[in-house]
Amino acid sequence: VQLQASGGGLVQAGGSLRLSCSSSRAMFSRSALGWFRQTPGKEREFVATIGRNADNIVYTDSVKGRFTISRDNAKKTVHLQMNTLKPEDTAVYYCASRDAIITAPAYVRASDYAYWGQGTQVTVSS
Repeated sequence: VQLQASGGGLVQAGGSLRLSCSSSRAMFSRSALGWFRQTPGKEREFVATIGRNADNIVYTDSVKGRFTISRDNAKKTVHLQMNTLKPEDTAVYYCASRDAIITAPAYVRASDYAYWGQGTQVTVSS
């Protein structure tokens, strides 16, 4: 398993969770990383991405100002801090990784990513 996501759970609306994704990939520091989410019957939705140098940070509009993506290359880990959670944030959250050059753009499509974690369930109750 190259990516392992954790940190999901059940939280009340307005609460916070911090998702983590650890990687065993040797190329982690040269990878772009992303978080996606999916609900039953829907396509996987982009949430956030971060470039190899912690640049190129992009969020989907619905989470701007509430979620923060960060990475720790020394620990080969990417985090998603989720604050002020809403019931509509309920989903299975997936981390993803792909090799990236320094001048790479922000990757916001699921098809851009080659490696995926197993997903962690986030449930926000109203």
